[in-house]
Amino acid sequence: MGVVLPVLFAFCAAFSNALATVLQRRAALTVRRTDSFRPGLILDLLKRPLWLAGILAVIVAGVGQAAALATGPLALVQPLFVLELPLALLIASLMSRERLPSAQWLAVAAVVAGLGVALMAASPDGNRTHVPLDRWIPALVVCAGAVVVLTAVGLRRPPGRARAGCLGAATAICYALTAGLMKTSMHILDDGGAAAFLTAWQTYAFCVAGIAALLLLEHAMQGGPLVASQPALTLGDATVSLILGILIYEENVRMGWWLVPELLGVGLIVLGVLALARAGVSG
Repeated sequence: MGVVLPVLFAFCAAFSNALATVLQRRAALTVRRTDSFRPGLILDLLKRPLWLAGILAVIVAGVGQAAALATGPLALVQPLFVLELPLALLIASLMSRERLPSAQWLAVAAVVAGLGVALMAASPDGNRTHVPLDRWIPALVVCAGAVVVLTAVGLRRPPGRARAGCLGAATAICYALTAGLMKTSMHILDDGGAAAFLTAWQTYAFCVAGIAALLLLEHAMQGGPLVASQPALTLGDATVSLILGILIYEENVRMGWWLVPELLGVGLIVLGVLALARAGVSG
């Protein structure tokens, strides 16, 4: 089916997610800070127009992500969401009317260039449409366990970078799991129609994972600066999604000497993300 459509859909989804992150963070900072896991936080946020606008952006992103996953491999689509970090920082700077210094522009360029090099070298392919339950069970157990541990560690920390980072990483795992399950659900919808979609366990599983990601994200944004939670979220989402794509969907990436430009691209991404994090842009 090619890569143009999934890449375009994924970019639109990444932009919408970045916008949602900035809007939701601004809304989250207007409600009472909590030191524990508080589901009632969502009820407080429902009264904030900024947060509702962020939810609308999340819905748009979800539609774009579903379209991208239906037309391309998980290992191609989800790494493109690394663009959320530079996009979020650019949007935040525009909303706060603050200019990004040249060093941060270079960091943004490093993330974008690194992503392009890594994906062109890896050339992910394969678009398996159905995954048996026995493949999903170990992945679900490992992901759920990691989310519980990261959430527990994060909530034991005082508000700050460590807390936001842990909760951001937990959110990333939930997002990657949501994407993996959504991919199968989209193919079930395409093959069997609405009835098959509404009776598939993957549909309800990705809804649960998505709701968990949303709740964790709000606590991550309250728990510390954007530059602590967003790198953990974007890099973690890409990494876990790549692993799920290879292990669950049997997708392929090029090996051999292609590992050299792939590692070079990954290195540029990491350096760019770390530079943006050290810059201390709060969003």
